[in-house]
Amino acid sequence: MPPLDAHLSPQLQQAVVTGLFVAIGWIVVASQTRRRDAALRRAREADLQRALLAEIRAHVFALEQQTPSAEDAEALIARIRSGDFVPTLPQQANDRIFGAVIADIHILPAPVIDPIVLYYRLLSIMGALATDLRRIARSDGGRAAQMMADYLSLMNETRDSGIQAIRVLTECLRGGAEAVDRMLDEDEAQAIAQLARHLPDDLARMRDRLAARDVSSRSSDPRGR
Repeated sequence: MPPLDAHLSPQLQQAVVTGLFVAIGWIVVASQTRRRDAALRRAREADLQRALLAEIRAHVFALEQQTPSAEDAEALIARIRSGDFVPTLPQQANDRIFGAVIADIHILPAPVIDPIVLYYRLLSIMGALATDLRRIARSDGGRAAQMMADYLSLMNETRDSGIQAIRVLTECLRGGAEAVDRMLDEDEAQAIAQLARHLPDDLARMRDRLAARDVSSRSSDPRGR
């Protein structure tokens, strides 16, 4: 007699076996679904990163070509201050891809999101500043000149932010979020090391300036105090 017949009827044994196979089937299907969803998510992440990388890289290149030299920047600001020159500044934010994928930005790895959002935020501020500058260029040359100086400074900051976003996206496509974390840790370590190298000299120069200022203030006191 089969060993289980003493405890379970043949019909109940069949039901248990059937239920066991069904449960195993559910587990297998759920595992396959999770793997498929994970693969689709990784593919979607990579597609988003490549699209954003292409858009950011193209605009950063344009910013590098548009950034004037220090002498040209001074001449440009002087012309705007005179009130007879309205600069031609781009109004397009160059964020079409970002605007199209903003709803899915949360699926990207956390270390990648902040540099991307910062870059596009600066890009948006540049666009708003350009609009305001054109609006007041003829009516208030002094204010427009200061805004132009701010715009050029913001252009440099946006370019540097874009370069950082390119580095992060490229590293993430190569090695994932862990590679980005390692890169950022290395950047931080290099910044700390550079600060440690220059800090003694900076402090020495600061002490010399303070000492020279103290001597100057003492010599200007007619009572010698």
